Amino acid sequence: MKEIILAKYGEIILKGGNRARFENVLLNNIRNSLREVAEFDMRLAQATVYVEVHDPKKLDLVVERMAKIFGLVTITRAAAAEKDIEDIKRTAGEYLKNDLIEGRTFKVEAKRSDKGFPLKSPEICREIGGYLDDEFPSSVDVHDPDRTVRIEIRDFGAYIYCDENKTAGQGGMPIGTGDRATLLLSGGIDSPVAGHMISKRGVEINAVNFFSFPYTSQRAKEKVIELASILARYTSKINLYVVPFTEIQIQIRDNCPEEHMTLIMRRFMMRIAERIARKTKSLALVTGESVGQVASQTLSALDVTNDVADMPVLQPLIGMDKNEIIERAVKIGTFDTSILPYEDCCTVFTPKHPTTHPVRANIEKTESRLDVETLIEAALAGTEMIEVYPR
Repeated sequence: MKEIILAKYGEIILKGGNRARFENVLLNNIRNSLREVAEFDMRLAQATVYVEVHDPKKLDLVVERMAKIFGLVTITRAAAAEKDIEDIKRTAGEYLKNDLIEGRTFKVEAKRSDKGFPLKSPEICREIGGYLDDEFPSSVDVHDPDRTVRIEIRDFGAYIYCDENKTAGQGGMPIGTGDRATLLLSGGIDSPVAGHMISKRGVEINAVNFFSFPYTSQRAKEKVIELASILARYTSKINLYVVPFTEIQIQIRDNCPEEHMTLIMRRFMMRIAERIARKTKSLALVTGESVGQVASQTLSALDVTNDVADMPVLQPLIGMDKNEIIERAVKIGTFDTSILPYEDCCTVFTPKHPTTHPVRANIEKTESRLDVETLIEAALAGTEMIEVYPR
């Protein structure tokens, strides 16, 4: 019996005349993700990617990797049979023996994409259902079954699996179909989730982190690298730009009113991130703000912060509450790292009473006390680029 992986995509099917380009990017992303995992053969037909893994022991690992590839909706291990009803019966009996144990109920659903197959879908269901009912101590229940057995008659063969054994994919669009953006990546919960969400739309990301040594430790830097490596499981390699931010924060602390410190600090971050974005041919910045979550995320505060950016600022979390963000962080695997107790630069010199409804003119007047351009140039000159890979 041969086992195969059927990976089905979603949105790509809507791309009309551009569909082939999206499919080619998806196939290339799958090759890159699996290249070091297993030897395999792959082909695409009928909105499905067929992956035949040479070593059956590596099937689980291949499914796990494919479940992190944007563009795929479901990934399913299935048994392959000849397009012959007797072979389909035998293969189904062998493949599903662990699913159809005593006390479980099942139903059979069939899809006949190959209209040349002599039996129609209802006839396939009756044949396979009757055979499995005779072979196993389980029983048929078409209304509320424990297992739904799927039979797909396709161009290359017949495929058998249970719905309950499907693995959910990431959905969205393949990385590389949506240009590039630069993520402002802190060590917190929100920004990694924002990076994952924008990547889901096919956007390739690099990342910028602001590091305030010695006020933030080497462990804090390692934490951000770890977060980037978790994101890289979904996006492939991420170039992480670590910007020395200590001198800027000291200058803000020494020359600006306390209530303005956070907003002026964030304006510096946006300016620096934009310089890096343009150098790396990014078309937008990505941040993790959610309206009203903290003082610097009121609409008026966001207006003041984003005013210094001369490119789009994408904020995919903008309408989410903290619980929703945490749920996504847990799901994508960043939460446990994000809550490690190593402070990032955003918690350094935090004012006790930051302004929540700033006036842009007042912030600009305060900011004029600083040599903005010299501080930015010095920070950029000291920036370190780290290539971060999945781990």
